[in-house]
Amino acid sequence: MTRRILLVVTNVAHFDSPSEHTGLWLSELTHAYDLFAAQGFEQRLVSPKGGLSPLEPRSLKWPNADASAKRWLADPSRQGLLSNTARPEDIDPKDFDAIYFTGGHAVMYDFPDDAGLQRLTRDIYEQGGVVASVCHGYCGLLNTKLSDGSLLVAGRRLTGFTWVEELLAGVGKLVPYNAEQEMKQRGARFEKALLPFVPKAVVDGRLVTGQNPQSAKVTAERVIELL
Repeated sequence: MTRRILLVVTNVAHFDSPSEHTGLWLSELTHAYDLFAAQGFEQRLVSPKGGLSPLEPRSLKWPNADASAKRWLADPSRQGLLSNTARPEDIDPKDFDAIYFTGGHAVMYDFPDDAGLQRLTRDIYEQGGVVASVCHGYCGLLNTKLSDGSLLVAGRRLTGFTWVEELLAGVGKLVPYNAEQEMKQRGARFEKALLPFVPKAVVDGRLVTGQNPQSAKVTAERVIELL
């Protein structure tokens, strides 16, 4: 049976200041998409509002724009996927075996409190599916509750973009909150690599999380293993 994966992307294009642009960190999508495609998985993109997912400008520059990202930028069909994402209400969670949250600072704004994304995440998880995120994508898991009212992340081992990495990236004063701290406050057992910006993925049952953009491939590989 062909596995199906739902990939979540952002609709937000800037920080609180309109002059400070952000969006989807492209390689966090492309690395996973390419690996899933190689397995023959079917994939669909969804965003909180549907439609266009803007791209984080820094993800399009050297050294962040690698061969995978460049192939997407040069492929009109791939660009079309990013221009016409589905809305959560268009998606039946029963059709999917996993949900994968991509990152970019933009997701800090539109992922955490989106009821549609929370519904999809809860339903896919409770039907035995895999829930995954990479980098800031874990902001999409902050407030997701299971049917019993408990937080999905409470007591779970996970990782995501760390506060140290925010500071080293020079955006500590731009981000709307400290995502690492917010996760810990919700009872998550937060883990991180010994050094910033090196690949790290954490698997806790059917919850798979990656720390930073460099972790997209290993995160996708862990998802594939579970599926």
